Amino acid sequence: MAGAEPPAATFERRVLRSAAEHHYLRVRLELPDGGARPSVAQFKQLVVSALRELHGEVGAALPVDVLTYEEKTLSAILRVVSSGLVKLWSALTLLGFYQNRRCAFRVLQEYIIRVQRGVSAENSWQIVRRYSDFDLLNNSLQISTLSLPLPPKKLIGNMEREFIAERQKGLQAYLDVITTHHILSNCELVKKFLDPNSYSVNYTEIALQHVSMFFRSEPKWEVVEPLKDIGWRIRKKYFLMKIKNQPKERLMLSWADPGPDKYLSDKDLQYAVKLLSSCSHPYIYKITFATANESSALVIRPFSEKGTLKDLIYKAKPKDPFLKKYCNPKKIQGLELQQIKTYGRQILEVLKFLHEKGFPYGHLHSANVMLDGDTCKLLDLENSLLGLPSFYRSYFSQFRKINTLEGVDVHCFGHLLYEMTYGRPPDTIPVDSFPPAPSVFVVSVLESILTCEAMKNGMPTVSRLLQMPLFSDVLLTNSEKPQFKIPTKLKEALKTSKECIEKRLTEEQKLIHQHRRLTRAQSHHGSEEEKKKRKILARKKSKRSAYESGEEHSAKYSNSNNSGSGASSPLTSPSSPTPPSTAGASSIPPAPPPPPLPPAAPPLSTEVPMQPNPQPDVSASRGALLSSIQNFQKGTLKKTQTCDYSAPRIS
Repeated sequence: MAGAEPPAATFERRVLRSAAEHHYLRVRLELPDGGARPSVAQFKQLVVSALRELHGEVGAALPVDVLTYEEKTLSAILRVVSSGLVKLWSALTLLGFYQNRRCAFRVLQEYIIRVQRGVSAENSWQIVRRYSDFDLLNNSLQISTLSLPLPPKKLIGNMEREFIAERQKGLQAYLDVITTHHILSNCELVKKFLDPNSYSVNYTEIALQHVSMFFRSEPKWEVVEPLKDIGWRIRKKYFLMKIKNQPKERLMLSWADPGPDKYLSDKDLQYAVKLLSSCSHPYIYKITFATANESSALVIRPFSEKGTLKDLIYKAKPKDPFLKKYCNPKKIQGLELQQIKTYGRQILEVLKFLHEKGFPYGHLHSANVMLDGDTCKLLDLENSLLGLPSFYRSYFSQFRKINTLEGVDVHCFGHLLYEMTYGRPPDTIPVDSFPPAPSVFVVSVLESILTCEAMKNGMPTVSRLLQMPLFSDVLLTNSEKPQFKIPTKLKEALKTSKECIEKRLTEEQKLIHQHRRLTRAQSHHGSEEEKKKRKILARKKSKRSAYESGEEHSAKYSNSNNSGSGASSPLTSPSSPTPPSTAGASSIPPAPPPPPLPPAAPPLSTEVPMQPNPQPDVSASRGALLSSIQNFQKGTLKKTQTCDYSAPRIS
């Protein structure tokens, strides 16, 4: 009917209960007024008294076990039957006093995180974090304006077994996103969260102490303010400086301590760092002052309001924190083709100059290139002297063909060229396909550096890149003559340091390659298809071994029969008993010999002619023996008459 109303909707209420027999609670007792800390027995009695106070004697009889208790932190793990979870939780929540002192129970939910640095399982540790710690980290990372997948909060039911398991999966996915993001994984916030023991020091204060010690003998310098988090390195700090007699001129001081690739002696390091201020090149940013000691180095340069090449690409302000500037740019837009060609040619020229001088670099990225008008100038030459890790080390350490510092510089140049072209870093390395570019020549250069084929065959040289069509027709108008005099003794020390850096890189790449092969093999053998194959092979092997063991047992049985009867025994018919053996050893002692019998007719022979092959038919003989035993009937035996001559005769 057209006017008929639809049937009313029916609702069904379902209450889902946990199938677990017990629930576990991690609780902490807080005593704001201080005083004596309860022992484990007093802690258990406090829990029982809280149940009795709210639920009476019935509640006090609820079975609650204190599995662990730490008197230092007043924290414990409680186990209660699932039906009594609500009673226990409510009793602990409403408890307000312990021995006439204020107290409060806090129910905690903690997650154990296993962290590993590198490929060695020995370099791993465990940390304990609560959801509130994740929430605090996420709030701190909001400066990056990235949308991170942190599981949402839940006020009611956040201790249920199913919810905890679901939240654990969500937190694991959150950590996966953070640790695979190149900038976030290197920031101080994430490193302190995952490795609090190694990053608990305030490096800004340490840097200020070293800077003040340096300037005791140089009173003309004055620190204006620290430039917080403008770089990505945790142990490299920046300060805005000024000269006392030139208060309007602003300079930038960078301080860093040595890294894992520091192979120069303290004396050579100090000499090399001081030598940087004498370097003159049109595409190297001028250094005003540089010095070093055995524990750190500081370099002072003019401060540029325009910022670096990365600031130009991302439309960022130089003084903003690194996460805010580069994690999530509002507008993604590459540079114009002429800028790409000019900047690329200038950077390649300065790399060629450093390689010819025997000066190791390996730290090229867009934030290490300062803009001075239409000219690119390289920064942070001191990084390689101090042995600091490269910004792109996690990328090129995966490929064994990138095993020289020139190859590292070329690989880093590929990243920089991609950023200049597309306004963002590549999503993955190696790059499978490139978006449309302003010129096919740009793509050809990128393909020679960032593709899978390039990673397998090795990087092109800097001279080869300068000859490619993208850069070969660029005219450089700067006429400044490069000058960088390095003494012979220091050149030898730099050469040795370069070889040590490349050797450590090769060893690290070898370990990563072995770990990758092992992981691939484990995942291959752990796949369902391989498990099925192994089961089938195991069944076939067990059948084959059972068959072979059966044959071996049969051969042994046949040999034992042959050894007991001397020669091959004739087969007997199923109806006649097997004649006793008259030769060979026997386990039964022999009976006394019977009296001589009169000659009798030979029995009817049932012997089957034997074949020339001495190997008997084992299965047939065993079957005949079993059949003979089963079909034997005592009634079929004929009575025989014996003549007993042993009785005495009376004549």
